[in-house]
Amino acid sequence: MTGTDWPLWEVFVRSRRGLSHTHAGSLHAPDAEMALRNARDLYTRRSEGVSIWVVPSSAITASSPDEKDPFFEPAADKAYRHPTFYEIPEGVRHL
Repeated sequence: MTGTDWPLWEVFVRSRRGLSHTHAGSLHAPDAEMALRNARDLYTRRSEGVSIWVVPSSAITASSPDEKDPFFEPAADKAYRHPTFYEIPEGVRHL
């Protein structure tokens, strides 16, 4: 298997500042272990992260940006999801 035949991996990094992983980029690697090592070398060179996830691109299913209106339309009719039906008590911060 040559480098051009290697599968594509998506890289997610959790930084020291946040609690969630964010997409950092993509890379080609022959297996998960090599993808993890390459991701560490490429995306955390200056100790920017505390955790790395690598996921085969073929394992990700995503919605199409072209279909965003019909795909997310059902959520618009659920007004109870919006915080407009209650008042925030005085003294409550960071809500």
